[in-house]
Amino acid sequence: MMTQAAALFDPTGLTEILKARLPYLRSDTLRRVADVVNALIVARSTCHSALAPHLPGTSSTAAKLRRVERCLQDEQLGDAEWLHLLLPLLPPGKLILVLDRTNWEHGRHDLNLLVLGVVIAGFTLPLVWMALPHGGSSDMALRQRLVARLLGHLPARRWKVLVGDREFIGADWFSFLRRRKVKRCLRIRVDTLVDGARVDEAFADVQIGQTVGLFDKAYVYGNLMQVVVTRSPSGDLVALATDLPIWETCALYRQRLSIECTFSSMKSRGFGLEDSTMTQPDRLERLFGLLILAWVCCLRVGVWQAEQRPIPIKAHGRKARSVVQYGWDALVVAVRWATPMCQTYFSLLNQPFSAPGAA
Repeated sequence: MMTQAAALFDPTGLTEILKARLPYLRSDTLRRVADVVNALIVARSTCHSALAPHLPGTSSTAAKLRRVERCLQDEQLGDAEWLHLLLPLLPPGKLILVLDRTNWEHGRHDLNLLVLGVVIAGFTLPLVWMALPHGGSSDMALRQRLVARLLGHLPARRWKVLVGDREFIGADWFSFLRRRKVKRCLRIRVDTLVDGARVDEAFADVQIGQTVGLFDKAYVYGNLMQVVVTRSPSGDLVALATDLPIWETCALYRQRLSIECTFSSMKSRGFGLEDSTMTQPDRLERLFGLLILAWVCCLRVGVWQAEQRPIPIKAHGRKARSVVQYGWDALVVAVRWATPMCQTYFSLLNQPFSAPGAA
C-alpha cells in the first residue's frame, strides 16, 4: 500500500516550482494544481472524467473527480496568482501584446473568454483573461478592466504595441489606451470615417499587396493617429489605426494571428478546452489558468527542444509540427512515466523565453 509520504511525492518537481512562486498558498492547493496540470498534459482534455484517472494515488475515481472539482473551486487561485506564475517567463525588452476573444457553446450556454497576452515563439501567451457574462463582443468597460489589470503588473514602458481586430474600436477605448500610454495597432472597419471620409472610398485604389499610409496623421475616433491601409490576397481592404511608423505597422499587425494559433492549440487540435462542462465564470477562468500552465509547459519545452534539435521542415516549406506539439511529444512521455527528464523539463519554467531574434 502507498504510504502518505509516497503519495505526496511529486516526481515532476512542479509542486516545488509552484511553491517558490506562490509561497503563501496552502500546500494542498499547490499539490492539486500540480496534479491537475500534469493530468491536463497527459489527457489533453479538460473533461473532468478524462482528467481524474491521471491524478496520482490509489483513491477511487470519484475521489479524484472531487480533487479536480476542489481545484477549480479554490478561491486562492485568482488573477494575481496566474500572473506570479507567468510573468517570470517573459523575455526582456519590449513586448507585443494581443487582445482577442475565444468562444464556444456548451448546451444552451455561450462560453466566451476575453484574453490579453504576449507574443512568444509564434504564439500568444495569455497573461490575463476574463469570462464574459454573454456571447458576442466585449464591451469597453471590460476591456479597460483587463488592460488596467495587466498594467498593474506589467508597466506600459514594456509594451511595444497592443494589437487588436475590428471588435476593439471606439473613441473612448482609443482615448483610454492613449491616456495609459499604450501604443496602438488596431484594425478599423472600412466604413470608418477618417477626417470625414470613409476608408473604403478614400483608399479604393489600393491594390493587392500594396501598403499605403496618410501623409499626415488624421483623426480616427477622435484620436490623432496614422492610418495604414493594405489589400489582402483575398481582396479585402485592411485598414489599421496606429501610433507606429508605416513600415512597422503591417508586420506587427500580422502578429495578431499568433493568438489564433494559441486558441487552436488549446481547443480541438490540442488540449480540448471545449470538452469541459464548466459554465460558472469564476471556475471557467480557473480552468483556463490551469490549461495555460499545461500549455506553456509544452511551449517552453518545445522551444528548448527546437534549440537542441530543430523541427524538421516538410516539402511544402512548413514545419512538421508546431513548437507546442513538439514540446508535448517530449513532455507527455516524461510525465506519464515519471522519467528523470520530468524535473529537467519543468525546471525550464524558471528560465524566461529568449527575446525575439536572440541567439
